[in-house]
Amino acid sequence: MENLLDINFLIESFPAIISRLPITIGIAVGSLILSLFIGVTTALIKIYRIPVLRVISSIYVSFIRGTPLLVQIYLVFYGIPKIIYYLQIEYGWLQSADVNSIPPEVYALLAFSVNLGAYLSETIRSAIESVDRGQFEAAKSIGMSPAQMMLKIIFPQALTVAIPNLGNMFISTIKDTSLVFIIGVIDIMGQAKILGSRGLAFFEVYIAVSIVYWILCIAVERLLVKIEKRARRYERGIAA
Repeated sequence: MENLLDINFLIESFPAIISRLPITIGIAVGSLILSLFIGVTTALIKIYRIPVLRVISSIYVSFIRGTPLLVQIYLVFYGIPKIIYYLQIEYGWLQSADVNSIPPEVYALLAFSVNLGAYLSETIRSAIESVDRGQFEAAKSIGMSPAQMMLKIIFPQALTVAIPNLGNMFISTIKDTSLVFIIGVIDIMGQAKILGSRGLAFFEVYIAVSIVYWILCIAVERLLVKIEKRARRYERGIAA
């Protein structure tokens, strides 16, 4: 009689799956860093109502929010090499770029950064606009430049408001990285599929990979709670 679950195979699959954890974390953390830059830039363009760029930013956010992440990954993976090739043939630009040498992890990082940047822009914009207008006026009255005002007064307060949403989006990004296998990135999900194919034990490896995702998300959640508590103490320090 066949066993429902091959416990030995399940346990033995953990080391191979965990060995790919740095790729999953690297894509998630790297895209968070890049998307913060995209999100802040897009949010400031909207807040200061910069002509033309504001329209472009709105179209960008609307497009990203209105299309599946899977489609965006495909667009980046197939679109960027084609654009580079076109620029090389038609204009002689980027001649040193070899599209065949670009690893799929780079495309995954770009796709996730563009996707997350659109969502973060709305979160960051809301957080900045939640800061009391008096703070803006007070900073201007003491002669601060717009950059000084944002870096020293507004961003620290907005960050406290934005941290819960930032955390939720980061955890969602970690789980969404399971899609990168479709473009050839061997992350923990990709490794699980390979192991499952070799041993014909998909149920076991998917249990193993789900446990790895679960533990990773719990660890990130605990870290974010600590960061939020520290930020709250900073906020109370300002208020005092």
